[in-house]
Amino acid sequence: MKFRRMSTISLDPRLNLQAIKNPPNQHGVVLEEIEGFLRVHKDGNIERPPIIPTVPSTLALPHGVTAKDVVIDKFTNLWARIYVPSHPGNLPVLVYFHGGGFCVGSAAWSCYHDFLANLACKASCVIISVNYRLAPENRLPAAYDDGFKTLMWVKQQALSEPSEQRWWLSRCSLSSLFIVGDSAGANIAYNVTTQLVSRDPSSLRPLSLKGTILIQPFFGGEARTWSEKYATQPPTSALTLSNSDVYWRLALPLGANKDHPWCNPLANGMTKLRDLRLPAIMVCISELDILKDRNLEVCNALSSLGKRVETTMYKGVGHAFQVMQNSQLSYSRTQDLISHIKAFINQ
Repeated sequence: MKFRRMSTISLDPRLNLQAIKNPPNQHGVVLEEIEGFLRVHKDGNIERPPIIPTVPSTLALPHGVTAKDVVIDKFTNLWARIYVPSHPGNLPVLVYFHGGGFCVGSAAWSCYHDFLANLACKASCVIISVNYRLAPENRLPAAYDDGFKTLMWVKQQALSEPSEQRWWLSRCSLSSLFIVGDSAGANIAYNVTTQLVSRDPSSLRPLSLKGTILIQPFFGGEARTWSEKYATQPPTSALTLSNSDVYWRLALPLGANKDHPWCNPLANGMTKLRDLRLPAIMVCISELDILKDRNLEVCNALSSLGKRVETTMYKGVGHAFQVMQNSQLSYSRTQDLISHIKAFINQ
């Protein structure tokens, strides 16, 4: 059967945003659904309703911040949105991966555009926000491959210094590179980091990986944690247990379960982790998140192996509070998060 998508996604250079075109026809039986975000039809079509608007890079930027979209690989439609504040000096570089269970989301989503433009401004850093390929059309490790390819692209730009990239490259401190993400994006950040550090350290030069920041990292496992089973979730929660299961079914390789190492980094023991030369890691955990206990398990395991892990708990907020700012408390906690990131990347 020919595989077609209901929602075709492409970077339209004329509009400078992600264009989403949804034909009106219906495709019958729905096999998997994340309400409002995703429908996977039996006939192979994938529907992603535009519940969160995509916006151009120039929209509503803080004073002094410049943002543009750049193509990294035209053959796989891999691109990134780069944010550069006008602050003096050479600035830390954050390669950022958005959340969305590996299956939805975009670097052009308004919530990420707002958050990252403000983060670049307030934390004085250059941010490369990666628009990686989504599952189930592109199951893992596609997103990891796109993350690694982005870092190799940044390295290549730093070596060749092409004139069209000078607007952001000239502002970067190449010795202060951080890999960052939230939710599924934090999972990508973690797995790209482990892939990088398992190689020859010189493979990244002239870049130097200084740290990794994991915001509510999306890990899983066959055995449920206490917070997965019992944490009380508001009806509008960005991540429920049932949604989590759907995302993993669609993202993992066919036939894999949630104890696959990409989902559960502790599933096969910690022997491999012990040998990894990991950089400093900052893990940001939400108190009301179903992922809280699993995040803490990973932090404790890494710490027990002598890895440098800095853990911060954000009280009274749930998953993805920093991009789903629907209360004064979540806004306040987001400012705290930005302050903590700024301190981490400048230490």
